[in-house]
Amino acid sequence: MQGEMAERILKTAEELMVQRGYSAFSYADIADAVKIKKPSIHHHFPTKAGLVVAVLKSYRKRLMEATEMLDSQIKNPWKRLEAYVQYWEGCIRDRTAPFCIAALLAAELPSLPEEVQAEVILHFQTLSGWMERVLKEGVKTNVIHLDAPAATEAQTLMAIVHGAMLSARTTGNCEVFQLVTSAALQRIAKR
Repeated sequence: MQGEMAERILKTAEELMVQRGYSAFSYADIADAVKIKKPSIHHHFPTKAGLVVAVLKSYRKRLMEATEMLDSQIKNPWKRLEAYVQYWEGCIRDRTAPFCIAALLAAELPSLPEEVQAEVILHFQTLSGWMERVLKEGVKTNVIHLDAPAATEAQTLMAIVHGAMLSARTTGNCEVFQLVTSAALQRIAKR
């Protein structure tokens, strides 16, 4: 599974999933985009579920690296959450990553293979765990106010961010994302 070709296949599969979801892309689509034959894809990724699991593992790894970077570079926990939201705003605005692939696949969860479901769930557990830790730190440092337990507020913020992605996608307007997420962040800011 290692190597430049495997990486090209993974990147293409991720792009296709963001555009179409799990069910609406095939190895033929990847072969066309990468300019290889389908058996070459099967050599690297014998099954579609295995390919999607690999995409999700890579995606979660990037999430963990990004949140670790935010933790190390931004001392203020509220500003850390703001930077996370601004990252997505930039991705939506310039269309580099207009939707979280895990959120997209979560909508298809009941119809996904079990191993893919497990990876989607793990992504959300990883993200909500990070948000919960940041929220708790923000309460301790007196920059965040919570109306509910940190675990509940983390789930709420995560749902708002992903819902705002969906609204931006359906309206074609990044300003919707910005307005919704800004209001969510202001709600938890210590006054």
